[in-house]
Amino acid sequence: MMQPFRMASREDREGDTLIQISTAPRKVTVGEGYCTIIAGPCAVECKESYIDMAVFLKAAGAHILRGGLFKPRTSPYSFKGLGGPGINIIKEAREITGLPVVTEIMDVRDLDILYDSIDILQVGSRNMQNFSLLEELSKLDKPILLKRGLSATIEEWLLAAEYVLNGGNEKVILCERGIRTFEPYTRNTVDIGAVPLIKRLSHLPIIVDPSHATGKWHMVTPIAKAAIAAGADGVMVEVHQNPDYALSDGKQSLTPDNFRGMLRQVTDIACLEGKIVI
Repeated sequence: MMQPFRMASREDREGDTLIQISTAPRKVTVGEGYCTIIAGPCAVECKESYIDMAVFLKAAGAHILRGGLFKPRTSPYSFKGLGGPGINIIKEAREITGLPVVTEIMDVRDLDILYDSIDILQVGSRNMQNFSLLEELSKLDKPILLKRGLSATIEEWLLAAEYVLNGGNEKVILCERGIRTFEPYTRNTVDIGAVPLIKRLSHLPIIVDPSHATGKWHMVTPIAKAAIAAGADGVMVEVHQNPDYALSDGKQSLTPDNFRGMLRQVTDIACLEGKIVI
């Protein structure tokens, strides 16, 4: 009996999907057998701090830079990102480090400014079922990082991926970022069990975002380790020079020193699991 998410299912494809992102002079692979580290501040705040962080992350061993330009915020008074003017900052960081970059897209109208400068387009949890957006992204040849919705089931998540696959874009990366439950002590409840389940149901790569999953910086490293041990293909974490003064999500951001420590521990586990850590 076919799964409702036919193209995302292992019933449609026996092997695992490997997604390659190339930026001169290096190539990053996301998928089974690899441990990919995505890191950076929650939001691009200013040129100096973002470039400095990008240079640090490259030297520390990160593979992909993250940085939000358009931030979906619960409060209209919260910092919502620099928007279009911030694209030149990301482009410069990309040019200096050679690392690919990922940023969230909230509106198809922003494709005009993001497409040529961004290597991976992220669909945030609030837009997981924005089907008009998914259909537009399905026409592209760029990887799509699809975050699980706040209250989405595994099936709903994979059906959202199906929208992208069905339109012709086979480069989908799933991201577990925690779901909303009755537990108030963490920002969300991270579903580590989703990782081996997705691995069984789908051929698509899956990473975990322990920063958004917990909302607490001191939980990021333990959850990142658990994610890799459970079989995740990588993690995406938030790093800030001074989290106490971050304009967005400072409480869940690692300091540079904490990031180094997390990376060492995650790398050790990845090597034990036989994963390639470039």
